[in-house]
Amino acid sequence: MSDFSGMEDLLQDFLQEAHDLLSDVDNKLVDLEKTPDDRGLLNDIFRGFHTIKGGAGFLNATELVTLCHLTENLFDRLRNAELALSPELMDIIMAATQGVRDMFGELSQSVQPQSADPQVIGALQGALNGEVQAPVVLPVATMVDVPPNVPAAASTGAAGEPDWEMLHSAVSGAPASSSEVSSRSVPDLAEEPVVAPAAEQAGTALAAQPASPYGRRGGDRPAASTAAARRTEDRGRENTIRVDTARLDQVLNLSGEIGLTKNRLTSLRADILAGKNDPETLHALDQAVSQLDLLVSDLQNSVMKTRMQPIGRLFQKYPRIARDLARQLGKDVELVLAGEETEVDKTMIEDLADPLIHLIRNAVDHGVEMPNERQLSGKTVKSLVRLEARQEGDHIVLIIADDGRGMSAERIRAKAVEKGLISEEEANTLDERQSLNLIFLPGFSTKTQISDVSGRGVGMDVVKTNIQKLNGSIEIRSEPGKGSVFIISLPLTLAILPVLLVLLGDQPFALPLSLVREILPIEQSRIQEVGGKETLVVRGEVLPVISLARLLGWPLKKYPEYGVFMQTAERSFILGVDSFAGRDDAVIKSLEDFRPKGVAGVTTLSNGQIVLILDMKELLADIGQHPEVGSLRSLEFA
Repeated sequence: MSDFSGMEDLLQDFLQEAHDLLSDVDNKLVDLEKTPDDRGLLNDIFRGFHTIKGGAGFLNATELVTLCHLTENLFDRLRNAELALSPELMDIIMAATQGVRDMFGELSQSVQPQSADPQVIGALQGALNGEVQAPVVLPVATMVDVPPNVPAAASTGAAGEPDWEMLHSAVSGAPASSSEVSSRSVPDLAEEPVVAPAAEQAGTALAAQPASPYGRRGGDRPAASTAAARRTEDRGRENTIRVDTARLDQVLNLSGEIGLTKNRLTSLRADILAGKNDPETLHALDQAVSQLDLLVSDLQNSVMKTRMQPIGRLFQKYPRIARDLARQLGKDVELVLAGEETEVDKTMIEDLADPLIHLIRNAVDHGVEMPNERQLSGKTVKSLVRLEARQEGDHIVLIIADDGRGMSAERIRAKAVEKGLISEEEANTLDERQSLNLIFLPGFSTKTQISDVSGRGVGMDVVKTNIQKLNGSIEIRSEPGKGSVFIISLPLTLAILPVLLVLLGDQPFALPLSLVREILPIEQSRIQEVGGKETLVVRGEVLPVISLARLLGWPLKKYPEYGVFMQTAERSFILGVDSFAGRDDAVIKSLEDFRPKGVAGVTTLSNGQIVLILDMKELLADIGQHPEVGSLRSLEFA
């Protein structure tokens, strides 16, 4: 029987509020480290632990009360100036917050948490007595949770993972710095994982929690229980959402208005069936239909807003991750957040967690230099990593930027050729943007050894894949010696997808509008052959021309009249089609039982016609192995 029989609702309410409180405490701790004399921050952190302790006491979670009480006493001494905040003391405090988070995992399983790591308790008691000792770094194996059914081999890294030491050397043109050497003894810092597909879970399993210098409670609790707890917690986050009551009131009001309009239409229908067809009745019918159209549109927008959540709820996890990693690598890094109030589809927030964690950790570990290296190049010792969100039209833009060493497009091309990912001829046709995008290729750098900081199951190719699953795109801008910027563009919501309707004969197909850059006519006289492939020069850029008919396996006897300039993370190209049927906002219906290759889903047009939404990544996958696929030359023209 559960330790909380009859108190499940109370327990869940406590965990929800306590998680938010602890995340807020983590961020305030990062701020406190910059301004250790800020009494406002000290008081806020003290109150956070005090509130968590009070809730834990009501639930009789004795061990959690003990840990919070010791930490609370420590902050009481700090705010009374009886202790001075030092980096070593902050490490102890961070270890305590991690212990609290571990206990939340046990509580989410409806069992009372076991005692905290004795090293953490001892360090807290020693600090209260004025004895702050250097942190003890436990072996990496004791700091990570390995979920059940994950083979032991998973802990040695996933095949195809980037070797970040080799990648650093390739992209920066510099030998691996001391950060790469020291990273082999630093624990992984990925926070609370999102639920990943089964194929990815083994790779991401080791990136489950931020590490502290004191690690986890080793030996007193099976690691599997925490992993199970977190999966339960993740499922809870997937199935619940916080909605402002004002938004629900708006949905309710609109529902009522629609009900009244429906009654009006029913009455008018009865009049018309009874033979009342005078102009006044028909005008009233027209007004009622127009009113219903407006109300349904407003209701759809209001329902969509209930799915929207401030992205700050995701961002608040990252300052702690960046701080811990920088501290352990001996770097001085500040993570600057902006646009935290920007609202994003809730399901999208969950799927963004892993890619953003990877990009931030990569920026801290490999993007920014060590302090001495920065000084030699005339930079400030403190590095800045910026994480920003903003809305641009019907898209959300996320920016991850650093002021570090940057990447060399020339060296990336050379590394891709060396590893056989592209030919030398292909490399010579790539511009700077296309060259930087080569780091997204699977196998750009194959790991032989795991890095404890970067590369635990989430490589750059997986980052790009996860972004594309959200119908988004990712772009890189980098300048050697100045830094790198990753720009992620996402639709506002996944429920509605803006599409371009193209025609092959009379059959329409839907293309994600986010991939479309331009529409242009195709003139046979302008087609040029480069390297055995048809190309079209658009404003100085040589673009391959790919036939949609051939991608779909359709034998057409007509040369495509129009081209759609499309851009994915890997390539830019012209898609040959017959004509266009306009633009539409598609409500996506998934094909769960049967999904043909290259079909992302279906939608229904206003005339009732069912249209396939194409998955361009899948359709383009065969081109590398079979160059004739999509080729205009392979069409048999009449």
